[in-house]
Amino acid sequence: MAESPLPAATPPRSAVPTAVPTQRGPAGAGLATAPATAAPANGSDPGAPTRRPAHREVLRRSATLLPWLVVLAVLPIGWWDGGIPMADVGAFGAYWAVAVVLPGTLVHRALRGSRGNLPEDLGYGAATGLLLELAVWALAAASGGQHLLRWWPLPVVVIFLAVPRLRRHWRTGPGRRLPLAWHWAICGVLLLIAVWGYANWRTLPPPPADYAYYQDLLYHLGLVHELTRDMPFQLPHLAGEPLRYHYLSDAHLASASMITGVSPATVLLYLWVVPVAWVAALVVAALARELAGRWWIGPLVAAVGYLGAPATLGSPLAMPGSRALSYASLSQTYVLPLLMLLAAVCVQVLRGRALGPAWVLVPALGLACAGAKSSALPPLIAGLGLAALAAWIRHRRPPWRVLAVLATLVAAMAVGYRLFAGGGAGILRTQPFGLIRFMAPYQQTYGAEDGAQLGGLLPPGLSGADGSAAWLLAAALFGSWLLQQTARLAGGLLLVTPTRRDPAAWLFSGAVAAGLTVTWLTFHPSASQVYFWLPVIPFGALLAGWLLARIRVRWPVLVTAGLLGLVAQLLAPPLDSPPLLTQAQRAVESVRAAHADDWIVVIGWSAVRYAALIVAAALLAVAVEALLLNRPRTALTARRAALARRLGRPAWTTQFGRSALAAAVAALLGASLATGVDTMGRQLLARGDSPAAVNQLRVTEPEMRAALWLHEHTDPDDLVATNVHCRPVRTTPNCDARAFWVTGLGGRRALVESWGYADDTVAAHGRDGHAYPRQPAPDPALFALNERVFTDPTPADLARLRDAHGVRWLLADANAGPVADELARLAPVRYTAGPVTIHELP
Repeated sequence: MAESPLPAATPPRSAVPTAVPTQRGPAGAGLATAPATAAPANGSDPGAPTRRPAHREVLRRSATLLPWLVVLAVLPIGWWDGGIPMADVGAFGAYWAVAVVLPGTLVHRALRGSRGNLPEDLGYGAATGLLLELAVWALAAASGGQHLLRWWPLPVVVIFLAVPRLRRHWRTGPGRRLPLAWHWAICGVLLLIAVWGYANWRTLPPPPADYAYYQDLLYHLGLVHELTRDMPFQLPHLAGEPLRYHYLSDAHLASASMITGVSPATVLLYLWVVPVAWVAALVVAALARELAGRWWIGPLVAAVGYLGAPATLGSPLAMPGSRALSYASLSQTYVLPLLMLLAAVCVQVLRGRALGPAWVLVPALGLACAGAKSSALPPLIAGLGLAALAAWIRHRRPPWRVLAVLATLVAAMAVGYRLFAGGGAGILRTQPFGLIRFMAPYQQTYGAEDGAQLGGLLPPGLSGADGSAAWLLAAALFGSWLLQQTARLAGGLLLVTPTRRDPAAWLFSGAVAAGLTVTWLTFHPSASQVYFWLPVIPFGALLAGWLLARIRVRWPVLVTAGLLGLVAQLLAPPLDSPPLLTQAQRAVESVRAAHADDWIVVIGWSAVRYAALIVAAALLAVAVEALLLNRPRTALTARRAALARRLGRPAWTTQFGRSALAAAVAALLGASLATGVDTMGRQLLARGDSPAAVNQLRVTEPEMRAALWLHEHTDPDDLVATNVHCRPVRTTPNCDARAFWVTGLGGRRALVESWGYADDTVAAHGRDGHAYPRQPAPDPALFALNERVFTDPTPADLARLRDAHGVRWLLADANAGPVADELARLAPVRYTAGPVTIHELP
């Protein structure tokens, strides 16, 4: 029979329970209930609760508080080490405590009840606070009330103080106390997440600097500035174009900047990512504990789900879709706490508990997830549909509550697609095996000539290849990707255990299967199909942890197997990859086929290593189990000895099999976590010098300083014209039109800056053999006028820019292209920095 799970939360109006559940470690017997009354040993009143000695209680509370103090101290130190002023650090910390966690926790307790412990209440509350912040930001942007945004928590606090029925939500509700080990374990995970953030931002100098920021960070920075303005929003890089993008992560950053007064660049580059990742970790840990019923599953799932990466075991093959947390993709990381909270609400409904006032969370979270990352919600909806079907079949009646939630989420997704989805979503197309187009073996062989082609039903190199060699390579790459994701897929085995009677198992298994299926059946020219997979990675880790709890083997088996996987990943000697082919060699079919065969051999040896790890873990588990069983009988509990006598040898044989399975899963999880932590360590130890290819894309310190001058000395609604469009900065035909630093650092809309991510540009991918970032400007006439102003200015053109388009400022960069001397006479120079001059139109 399936193990009884822990309750998700204490209902808002429930009475204090009369029995206190206890928890045990991996080898425990699950839940037990203490009697309502117990005779005290000291002969005192039998109705009075037994109390611990005061000094022991103080020690326990101190030991519980210590890891949290360490974690909360480490993050500000990391920010300070990154050059962030302590005033900004303090303001941002106060913002999170007062404007996100406090109101969110109060509202979440009112809607769904308390978890019975403070850390999980704060985790769910912070996720709810992010949702509330979006609603308040939207209201402010629609009404022009951004200056009041920093006061939005005040009405919530006043209401929860003034209304008697709501005052109890200031306190943690009744429930079980989390073990001390849980606090230390989850704080260890949070500390590693902080180190991950530090490893990413430590090499980022604050602007102005000679540096090449990743173009997507500058793109999002421009959106952050845009979302501090009133609705309707425009694409700041092409003023006048409506903004259609999943921009709610940028809305969070804009809100944080407006509330704290910290610059958007500081918030985006340094401050925002770790707190959001912490919230995601706390929520998934609470959800895992609810599902599996064991305290240790929560920290394990949070660690593997957010810090783990596909185990390579020495393979040289890099695979797309590595980890759920992404420093470069703001939307991917931001959606995680919202998606985990929505999953928790879905579990509540699937397990037959009425939502009550928490129903309001369903459409709100659905719309927020769709607006934060358009690819995050569909897999969860697919999983919910599968769970509804499983419940319908099992109970032979429609699960109306589940179907209502499903319909609400589908409607929210449709509304979100209409409001937020842009051209990038429209270019996603059905193409099985499309993901192999981003893998080195295919790129160096049959995909060498794919270029910017979208292709048909199959990748161009695969559909045009003769014989079966190309298909064999595609199958090998698909199999290798699955092997590297085994730690995230193993939890699907829950569906062959009695746990399949729990519809939540179908929810998460369906979401993982849907994310994997869409990733491998579609193609996007930027590999964006992997964003259907990345949000469900924590679900895969949750299922794997749940499986370990369901198998219920003793902790030495799990620990030794996990250590085996960790050591195997760290010490596995690297496999040599085949040498790169020259362009001339790739044109010869026989050479391509031989090179593909070499890669298949490497992939085969990688598979052998995976099989060896699984077999070694299974044998180690059997050995450990045998040692435990052969201990003197006096070392066993009386209950276990009686069980051994009653069941005999066949039962122990079954126990060996269960231990072997659990050990294999634990070893894969250990290898996955080792991969992620090892990668993080390499980032920390790496030097800050950029590769030569990146240095060619850098923006100079004077150029950044000029853009920052615009932000400090112009009106937020002013419009700028610039000759900066591309990276490297020189504008040439079919250059990479993804500069974004004028709008990103300058914070002002540009008439025509960079169009590489505009809807029309993305939709034109492949035209004339060019990828979408290298397509020409979508409005040739406007682009020509913009360029003439800098190369051959006339009073008429300047007047047209000012009167017809509303341009107030010109940013001319001599590095981007020729700038006529006449421009300084026609438009007064207000600022000069290196190659950049800023002119004001009279």
